[in-house]
Amino acid sequence: MQIANARQPFLLVFVVAIVCVASAVALVYTKHESRKLFVELEGLTRERDELNIEWGQLQIEQSTWATHARIERVALEELSLVRPEATDIYVIERP
Repeated sequence: MQIANARQPFLLVFVVAIVCVASAVALVYTKHESRKLFVELEGLTRERDELNIEWGQLQIEQSTWATHARIERVALEELSLVRPEATDIYVIERP
């Protein structure tokens, strides 16, 4: 009977030690995953910021290419288009 009683505290200490080690390993793993995900988040945030900058530059470029003065200059110089005379314009009304 005394041997069984002597084993009980040892077994309890052993189980508590195993639980503590498992808890420590889980904590280390969780911290590692957290840091890894944070690094990934920072990289994605940087990429998002770079894409937003590029998007802004593309919008400025598009607005520059679409100005009325540029379109008219291209029509006159490159396409040799001319503005029609008032006598060449016909207005068609719907019945």
